[in-house]
Amino acid sequence: MRPAGALSLAGALSLAGVLVGDSRAQPAGTPLSLDLGRTVPPGGDALSHGRGPDCWEVRKRNSSEWCRFVRSNPDCRLDSGFLDYLEGVFCVFPPRLLPLAITLYALWLLYLFIILGVTAEKFFCPNLSAISTNLKLSHNVAVFSLMFPLHGVTFLAFGNGAPDVFSAVVAFSDPRTAGLAIGAIFGAGVFVTTVVAGGIALVKPFTAASRPFLRDVIFYMVAVFLTFMILYFGRITLGEALGYLGLYVFYVFTVVLCTWIHRRQRGDGLAPPATWEPEMPTDAEEQESSGTNSGDYGEEYQPLLPSRETSLRILTTALSPLDYRKWRRKPWYWRLFKVFKVPVELVLLLTVPVVDPDKDDLNWKRPLNCLHVLTSPLLCVLTLKSGAYGLYQIQGIFPVWGLVTLVGSFLAIITFITTSNEEPPKYHCVFAFLGFLASAMWINAAATELVNILRTLGIIFQLSNTVLGLTLLAWGNSIGDTFSDLTMARQGYPRMAFSACFGGIIFNILVGVGLGCLLQMTSSQLVVKLEPDSLLVWILAGALGLSLVFSFVSVPAQCFQLGKAYGVCLILYYLAFLCVALLTEFRVIHLSAV
Repeated sequence: MRPAGALSLAGALSLAGVLVGDSRAQPAGTPLSLDLGRTVPPGGDALSHGRGPDCWEVRKRNSSEWCRFVRSNPDCRLDSGFLDYLEGVFCVFPPRLLPLAITLYALWLLYLFIILGVTAEKFFCPNLSAISTNLKLSHNVAVFSLMFPLHGVTFLAFGNGAPDVFSAVVAFSDPRTAGLAIGAIFGAGVFVTTVVAGGIALVKPFTAASRPFLRDVIFYMVAVFLTFMILYFGRITLGEALGYLGLYVFYVFTVVLCTWIHRRQRGDGLAPPATWEPEMPTDAEEQESSGTNSGDYGEEYQPLLPSRETSLRILTTALSPLDYRKWRRKPWYWRLFKVFKVPVELVLLLTVPVVDPDKDDLNWKRPLNCLHVLTSPLLCVLTLKSGAYGLYQIQGIFPVWGLVTLVGSFLAIITFITTSNEEPPKYHCVFAFLGFLASAMWINAAATELVNILRTLGIIFQLSNTVLGLTLLAWGNSIGDTFSDLTMARQGYPRMAFSACFGGIIFNILVGVGLGCLLQMTSSQLVVKLEPDSLLVWILAGALGLSLVFSFVSVPAQCFQLGKAYGVCLILYYLAFLCVALLTEFRVIHLSAV
């Protein structure tokens, strides 16, 4: 779980580059232009970059013309995704049922957030940890001692930030939705560093770890300053995009170095991590805070004598997302939420293998894992480029998904014949890589639908991508971290939760912006133009920077003893920022024309 971080992270980032297609059609040598302001160009010009009327104009027309306008306008076409939300709301539903369509879209939006959260928490992160364990790049306690914080700032950061980063990469892939990425990254930064951090101080006053806090805030302020300068100059070059990723690598190196120096000063040398209070929760703490510890009933339900289960029983048990003993003792609201999650978990269990190094059998379920040999590759080809590659006809005769089905079925039969139910095969670690790939494809597909539906809602309500990013997308991606951090604080780990507020979002901004822009560059286009035409973008960047400066000054001034007054100030700051942002969006606050 240790030094594999850099390798796995690089593999994940390379995967993201494959997952996100290039929707540009720019002349060679012309910088790609990403509009970070309103969907409609400033000044109300009805023409947008030579594409004809902007899709934002549809609500200004008569309702009888909505469908024809959406179908004939190139700017209303979605280049990726499985559902055409614009055509659905303006063509499938009659105008009088527009409120019903919006309600259904809002419910689907919430469900997409559930899909992202479940996939990242129960499938993406466990496989990522299993990969780091199986690579076994650390062979002794001394190396593990140094690499434990590396695991926290690479694997935990990538696992927790996967929805944010994938959403940013997908949003950056289309100039029309780039504002969503900036709004979500900055908006989540303001939300986490004010509401979540303030909530932790309100729930459990504590003394913050001085050096980790100052280190994380300084790095985050540098990242925000770099992003502000890029927005000011209106472009990002290849070197600057790589600089974002390089700065994160330097941050990881700094965390490891600071940990080593701290232990040397304490005289511990290379002591095991058990004597070191981690800045991120350990696996045991994660299980405690999430309430998913498999040992809730101890030895009470363990069989006295080992029994051999049939393959059919193993399959049905492994595919059951419900623990009936836990179901009986949970409150009604937990059961209600579980009902919504069951369909998602069932589909994920069918298509994504999970390797658990903490279990004696490594979570080897022979019939289900053999089925994964077929379903996981099939999932990948059917979700890559929204199924375009999977539906491709080889020589115009045989589809790619059919070939994958035949090869996967053959390999699944071979795996079933050559393995047993009791003992995992020697190549079981391969399933961790397969599960990582499959869960990444699920996250990318859900993120693509998320970005598309947010753009649709922006067109319906005449809202900019930036305000949708800093509200709906930022809140949705941060809600899981909010509950986990507050739960961790209530259970007596406020320092860990507070460190996670500032440490985790560093990954989101550096990798989200750096990778998102990097993937839009080609050999002939090494510059991406950013067009922050909206005042809201500057308010957002300024608010994030100001919140960091406030914490950077006020926390040391309080001798790192954070109480309820600090929490109340942060939450009031966020409410004031949100009011200013909304007033700017609705042009109550605006710059006077020169």
